[in-house]
Amino acid sequence: MLASLTFLTPLAALVAVAAVIPLAAFAIAARRVARVRALLVLARPAHTVDAGLLAALVAVVVALALAAAQPALSRTSTQRDRTDAEVVFVLDTSQSMAAAPGPRSRTRLDRATAAAERLRAAIPEVPSGIATLTDRVLPDLLPVGDAGAFDATLRRAVAIEEPPPRAVSVRATTFTALAGIPKSGYFSPSARVRVLVLLTDGESGPFDPASVGHTLTSSRTSFLAVRFWAANEAVYEASGRQDPNYRPDPTSREALASLASAAGGRAFEENDLGAAAAGLRAVVGRGPTHSVGRTQTTHPLAPYLALAALFPLALVLRRRFPG
Repeated sequence: MLASLTFLTPLAALVAVAAVIPLAAFAIAARRVARVRALLVLARPAHTVDAGLLAALVAVVVALALAAAQPALSRTSTQRDRTDAEVVFVLDTSQSMAAAPGPRSRTRLDRATAAAERLRAAIPEVPSGIATLTDRVLPDLLPVGDAGAFDATLRRAVAIEEPPPRAVSVRATTFTALAGIPKSGYFSPSARVRVLVLLTDGESGPFDPASVGHTLTSSRTSFLAVRFWAANEAVYEASGRQDPNYRPDPTSREALASLASAAGGRAFEENDLGAAAAGLRAVVGRGPTHSVGRTQTTHPLAPYLALAALFPLALVLRRRFPG
């Protein structure tokens, strides 16, 4: 990783010259006056500007001028992607994922989206994609190494019933649809390590765990799931009234666990994302990588310089107004 310091508006620092030059001239004149006073053994006037005060004023001007020049610390790093592994994050977007503890609380889908971003960050070198699940699975993003594209897709494309399921139902999810992923082009042929990460509330219509699990294992697709569910959650309408057609399914944990077991994978709860991230890293393991380009991140320093100017400014105010 290479780091460099750049100034976005360097000419703005010239404003310091207009203020520093007269201050410097004043300081030189004050020193000469002090020498003459010492030679003539004259008392120091009651109201004089000492060197410390002048230094503080210069520091304020310099700090603000540097802030105006907008310095920024740029870091360039080489992005490397795995050539043998891919992950597809499947987010349940059925109506039940709109459930929340209260009308203004984060929904299950909100929490699942944030979790997907965190889990993706745990495997930065592994190309990852996004799909949505209701009574069918549809792709939003095929596996890519660009984490920015992944995060942007999560925020902009993943929403409740977008697109809608074939059947109208509060609980339209069916895990049977997951069986179509391995042979539908979600993973590239070169991906020897394939991982499906399901983020759901576990509330599904009738399905055969053994059949879905067999399809995943026979296609060498590893399976992890994270459940977002609480018994006190409800689906709220825009008015804040609870949807009377929805009731939390207390069997959702067992349903998801049976699917994970049949697929030879693991199921986690949303309060155990750390373990889920560790499990995901263990599944993808290590493998060959190749360079796909360089990424540059810029951190502006101007706010810190502006804040630093407050300290000498406080000293000036304290000297001028001691009371």
